Amino acid sequence: MEISGRTLAAIGACLVFAALLLFAASYELSHPHTVGLIDSSSGDRVATGNAAAPVPAGDIASDFKLEDAFTGETVSLSSLKGKVVFLNIWATWCGPCRQEMPSMETLYEDLKTNKDFVMLAVSQDSKGKSAVVPYVEKNGYHFRILLDPENKVGDSYGVSGVPETFIIDRNGRIVAHHMGAFDWSRPDVKEALQELLSAKQG
Repeated sequence: MEISGRTLAAIGACLVFAALLLFAASYELSHPHTVGLIDSSSGDRVATGNAAAPVPAGDIASDFKLEDAFTGETVSLSSLKGKVVFLNIWATWCGPCRQEMPSMETLYEDLKTNKDFVMLAVSQDSKGKSAVVPYVEKNGYHFRILLDPENKVGDSYGVSGVPETFIIDRNGRIVAHHMGAFDWSRPDVKEALQELLSAKQG
C-alpha cells in the first residue's frame, strides 16, 4: 500500500512530539513543580502537588465556543479546522502558568506569521475579563486569550490542574498533551510544530 507524502509528514510530526514528551516526562521526574489543582471542598483551583507525567494523546479535540477577552468575539475550535492549534489552559493566579507564559510568547512570536498556526490561552479565572485583561496587558502577551470562568473546556478535556497544554493537528486530533509548565521556546518544540504545519489536512 502506497503512503502519501502528507501522511508520512503527519506521522513524522507525531513521532517528534512523542519523543519531545518522553523527554519532558523524564525532565519532570527530576525537576518536579507544582500545578494548580481543584480544591474539592470549595470548587476553586489551588496551587498544590506535583505535575503528572504527560499522558497519551490521540483523541479528536472537543469543540468549544468561548469569548475573546479583548475583542469580545466568540471563538470556536471547529472554526479553526485545518489549522494547527496550541491550546493552553491557565489562570492568572497559577504560578506555573506565569512561569511558562513568557516561553509561549516566544513561540508565538516565532510562528505568528504562519496563518495556519493558532495559539489559544483559555483562562479559568472566575473573575473573567477583570482579572485577565490587566494581567495580559501588564506582561505584554500577544497570543489570543479566551475566557472560560465556568471551566467548560477544562471539564470537557478532563483537565485536572493548570497549566495543561494540548497540541491539535489540522484534522482536529490531539497529537500532544502536556500537564504542567514547560519551556515552549525550545527549538525542538518549534521544529515539531513546523512539521505539523507542513502536513496537509487529511
